[in-house]
Amino acid sequence: MTRPSAASDTSESDAPDRFEAGPDATSDQTGPGLGPAADDLDGERRGPTVPLPSGQAKHRAPTGEDSRFEQVLETLRKQVLDLEFADGLDGAEEGRALKADVLAQLSDYVLPRVRRPDIPLLIAVAGSTGAGKSTLVNSLVGEQVTTTGVRRPTTNSPVLACNPADVDWFSEASFIPSLPRVRQQGLAMPGKDGMLVLAATEAMPPGVALLDTPDVDSAVSAHHEFAAKFLDAADLWVFVTTSGRYADARVWEFLQVARDRDTSMAVVLSRVPRRGRRRLLDHFGAMLEANGLGHAARFAIPETDQIRGERFTSNVADHIREYLADVAGEAEQRDRVSRRTFIGVIDSFRTRVPELARQVERQIETGHALGAVVDDAYSDAQDRIDTSLGDGSLLRGSLLARWQEVTAGGDLAKSMRPRGKRSRKGRSEQAERGRRVGALEDAVRDSLEALVVSAAERAAERVEQRWRKVPGGDVLVEKALANPGGMDLARQMRQEIGEWQREIAELTAADGATKRSVARFVSFDHDVVALVMIIDLLGYEQTRSGGGAHAAESSGPSPQRLLKGLFGAQSLRSIGGSARENLRRRVLGLLAYERVPFDTALSGADIPSDDSAVQLYQATYNLEIAR
Repeated sequence: MTRPSAASDTSESDAPDRFEAGPDATSDQTGPGLGPAADDLDGERRGPTVPLPSGQAKHRAPTGEDSRFEQVLETLRKQVLDLEFADGLDGAEEGRALKADVLAQLSDYVLPRVRRPDIPLLIAVAGSTGAGKSTLVNSLVGEQVTTTGVRRPTTNSPVLACNPADVDWFSEASFIPSLPRVRQQGLAMPGKDGMLVLAATEAMPPGVALLDTPDVDSAVSAHHEFAAKFLDAADLWVFVTTSGRYADARVWEFLQVARDRDTSMAVVLSRVPRRGRRRLLDHFGAMLEANGLGHAARFAIPETDQIRGERFTSNVADHIREYLADVAGEAEQRDRVSRRTFIGVIDSFRTRVPELARQVERQIETGHALGAVVDDAYSDAQDRIDTSLGDGSLLRGSLLARWQEVTAGGDLAKSMRPRGKRSRKGRSEQAERGRRVGALEDAVRDSLEALVVSAAERAAERVEQRWRKVPGGDVLVEKALANPGGMDLARQMRQEIGEWQREIAELTAADGATKRSVARFVSFDHDVVALVMIIDLLGYEQTRSGGGAHAAESSGPSPQRLLKGLFGAQSLRSIGGSARENLRRRVLGLLAYERVPFDTALSGADIPSDDSAVQLYQATYNLEIAR
């Protein structure tokens, strides 16, 4: 097929023109489709072939026989697929976007081409709203396969035109399996949003497919996200923008993605007015150069109304058609184009996968910081309880008053009697003694309960306050508060104290605990002695020796002196140490239970595991070794 000559811009004919603008012809004849041209190409090439970077021709796209390479890619895909990110925490939004991006290219582009290197070359036509992509696609194919119109955005479902021999490749089993699709029957009809329309036509040569994608700058975000999905799966981008929108930020976001991945690409500037044409083309060309896209094949389509049957009636698209026919017509050229894009994608994983790993690390670090807040808060609660249990600070107020009632009434001495001698005290006196001892027992439980509950509540408040200062922490706090664990801490603490007191009584009643000289002649009430030991463990001696406001109040019989007289110093230390450790273990258990809602909220937040970032870095290294 002989190439048409380009129309000259008489007003600016001396300016160099790197774009290949179609002539403003008025012929009603529609040019042929993308099939092989009948005549040899002659004259100056329209739309230069995309050159390979220096030395790249020595590489090749891996084949299905490269099992090691495929295995490395499969491992990387699984690692990326398994990644989870906690809502709202640092790195979540960026991490999910990077995950979807890398996963889409691995699943929809890289792995299919590793497994089957003979798959059709996919050319994606993408670009701005109203740029005439659908009209261009119909013109390139040579018949109407996609719909156009004045409504924006027009393309609400992508249309893929291919030879009938290739249509099975683009079925759900091979091409983007998650995407629903329908096969076009008869006239071109738009599909539903999110659905791929397969248009099988003999106008397309075998081994090549042309895809009309949604607008990259559509007001409907799902449309440009959809467009990005197809661009990620394409071998060659034909990016179409208009003379009025080529400077838009969204356009350059997509073009810079192509640059960063060294994607094979052609750019088309459409709706170019005759007046100021040269200045416009020069400016767009300068922007391409400045953004590292000087290698892209460039074309321009003039402003024209020569459209019939949703195709250009003039030969304005011939130069683009011939460029693509040249790319599609030679297996070597097709391989060259696809190889460049393939290697560019693999090269891009050197930065994209580590960047994904960095977002994973951000989440892990945030998770560790949130966990450390919980650890610190409840560790401090335990320290506060440990200190208060031994420094005598609990021996004040009601507890001290109840102890003084017991000592003033002689109840400690009355709880001991010579062996074999029965008490002849009256029932009223015994009841009164029981009341005073019971009141002391209640005061002990109330004080210990208040101490533990207060420390646990302070720890929970501290965690809540610190978490709410972290982005996304509010969500975790609400999850924790919605799952309090169902335990009444005060009630549970009273139960633990009662069991603890009984265990102390059992320790004092054990054979060999009491001094032999005492055990032979005296028996005593072990429950009362257990209370005396608790008073001693709570730091009674420190309140006597430390002076201060409570020193006078705490004067009276020494629990420790009484206990040493009963058990001896060594046995007392053993019983006291066991009792103290027993209480500490019970308190630790309650605090551990109290922190469960925070731990559960954190563990259920989908924060990546500690080794997931390391695995991604290792996968990047393995990919470099295997390629």
